[in-house]
Amino acid sequence: MTLLKLDNIHTYYGNIHALKGISITVDEGEIVTLIGANGAGKSTTLKTISGLLYPRQGKVYLNDEVLTKHAAHEIVKMGVIHVPEGRRVFARLTVMENLEMGAFTRKDKGGIQQDLDRVFELFPRLKERRSQVAGTLSGGEQQMLAMGRALMSNPRILLLDEPSMGLAPVLVDLIFDTIRELNEQGMTILLVEQNALLALDVANRGYVLETGVIALAGDAKELANDPQVKEVYLGGA
Repeated sequence: MTLLKLDNIHTYYGNIHALKGISITVDEGEIVTLIGANGAGKSTTLKTISGLLYPRQGKVYLNDEVLTKHAAHEIVKMGVIHVPEGRRVFARLTVMENLEMGAFTRKDKGGIQQDLDRVFELFPRLKERRSQVAGTLSGGEQQMLAMGRALMSNPRILLLDEPSMGLAPVLVDLIFDTIRELNEQGMTILLVEQNALLALDVANRGYVLETGVIALAGDAKELANDPQVKEVYLGGA
């Protein structure tokens, strides 16, 4: 069943036409990835879904509910949780305080504790550093914290923007192993990732964005073997 749908989305930055009529779907339980060069519109797509940008034309749906009529904080309450590029943790708060901020909209104390236990199971390093100020964490630890904070919101769909950016290879592997594990537990994920090889390896389906339009779409394995995708995004591998 389709959980998230973008229908003919046109998004602008002032007079710059960033998204030019894109339409995508994400089914429940899928990992779908958006790949493309810098400036192709990948992050703009996630910001449009999460209400940080408002499209001039087109609609975003969560099931049958129109997201584009809601403010960003309302979209969070509906279960669409965005982990932005650059992590954006609350640098002056502790790890624990950051995680508690993720559960800010929730009232179910039992469920919050279960999700906290889950985050600490996924990221034992966060449990070790629960009293540490987030701004003093390494880049990899901050990425774990950003993802953990998102999970504390009890998402229906997780929007991940460049989770591997700036991380050492061993930490990239850890983050992507976690993405796989979350999906195996039933999490629906829309993934933006500069490393197209990693993204297509973990995803079920993919879309290739080029200057605000969908250039290619299909099964992730088929896209990984597409000559054009190999040449432009996979280094001709």
